Amino acid sequence: MNRKDIVPRRTTLASLVMVVMLAGCAVGPDYKRPALDLPSQFPESPPAEGSSAEESVVAPQWWTLYGDATLNELVSSALKNNADIRKALAQIDEAEAILSETGSASFPEIDLGASGTRSRSSTLSAQPLPPGSPVISRTNRITLSTAFELDFWGKLRRASQAARADVLASRYAGDVTALTLAGTTTQAYFTLRALDAQVAVTRETLATRDETLTIVRRRAVSGLASELEVSQTESARADAAVQLRNLERQRALVEHQLGTLTGNLDLKVAAGDLMNLPVPVLPPPGLPSSLLERRPDVQQAEQTLVSANARIGVAKASLFPTFSLTGNYGGQSEKLSDIFKNGARIWSYGPAVSFPIFDAGKYSARTNEAEARQRQSQANYQKTVETAFREVADALTNVQQTTASVADVQTRLDAAHHALRLARLRYEAGYVGYLDVLDAMRTAYAAELAFVQYRQSQLSYSVDLLKALGGGWSPSDIALAKP
Repeated sequence: MNRKDIVPRRTTLASLVMVVMLAGCAVGPDYKRPALDLPSQFPESPPAEGSSAEESVVAPQWWTLYGDATLNELVSSALKNNADIRKALAQIDEAEAILSETGSASFPEIDLGASGTRSRSSTLSAQPLPPGSPVISRTNRITLSTAFELDFWGKLRRASQAARADVLASRYAGDVTALTLAGTTTQAYFTLRALDAQVAVTRETLATRDETLTIVRRRAVSGLASELEVSQTESARADAAVQLRNLERQRALVEHQLGTLTGNLDLKVAAGDLMNLPVPVLPPPGLPSSLLERRPDVQQAEQTLVSANARIGVAKASLFPTFSLTGNYGGQSEKLSDIFKNGARIWSYGPAVSFPIFDAGKYSARTNEAEARQRQSQANYQKTVETAFREVADALTNVQQTTASVADVQTRLDAAHHALRLARLRYEAGYVGYLDVLDAMRTAYAAELAFVQYRQSQLSYSVDLLKALGGGWSPSDIALAKP
């Protein structure tokens, strides 16, 4: 056989391999998104005051809507330094490395091997050495070898699909971590500011009760007040002092929490005014439920389902024959200087097939495992979507109800202050006892704290809504989501 005969045969073999690879089908189910029975729209939400649907835009950095430089700095530091973020980034790198490793299986692996041996043959064996054969021989060998599995059943393609889905899932998981971290940091900051407001109210109350105690003691000396009224005033003053220390303790703990979230363990945050924080713009009414697809946790759950679906094909492909091509090419000689000469050439190539005849049900069990994991992922996807719908609906309800109650909360506070002023005037005029004044003071103090807590809740519910909708939206997002 001459050299010209070899070239067409090699071309034919390469063409055959390409035809087999291209004609191969991928076993296992192709992915289809599960159909979920959800309402087409979320409950109605109140539009923001003085703003239209076109103006209702929230950028991905939604925490900047509160217009607080300290908050912006805290969230930025958390997204940069928090340990959970670093862990999520490392998990993304790991998933991308696995994808690269999985994809490399679709290409031949070429290995370079080299060896050198020196051996001595026995001269006293039953079969003597042929005349002229050296007792000590040397062999040098260098080869390029390869082994390539033909992806006839799509096992490698399905494995790559699964790895790509795992990469996307890890990226969405990182987005979930970032969104959760930004939300937690913002909520903690609002708690800190609410405690600042409560501390300020309590300090003012304590100062007022100090003044009242001084007045009551003077009245007692003059015979205008009883020892009972003095004791009641002292008790009210002590109660405010204890409350102040408790609030300062809570503030320190929240400050420690912010330090951990931002990676700055000795963080100190100066006191601020909760009332200066605005409630951000709200989404327009009639939000389509398909907006849930934008949530990173929903996207993560779907990519996990895509991966599990592809791994069914990997498992099923193990039930079929495995085709592969192997070969090596190189040289072998006694002298190292001769190893690249034509006479030292060595080569071999050929196809191989492996078919599982008896496996005691091992590969069928692996397929059943993969199908069971796919059903688990599908159930998890359904649960994630349903939970997301409930979270958005809850957040919309909370925002709607708190917005509607603004006037009532303010009325309660104004009424409590008015009642306290009247009680003091009536006490000083001798119409009522001091117990009425104490009750009015407690009511006013409770109303002030409740007003602060309500304001905190109003801000917190707005954060819940922003998080539930995936962190920001725009009219174009809403338009694309609508059927």
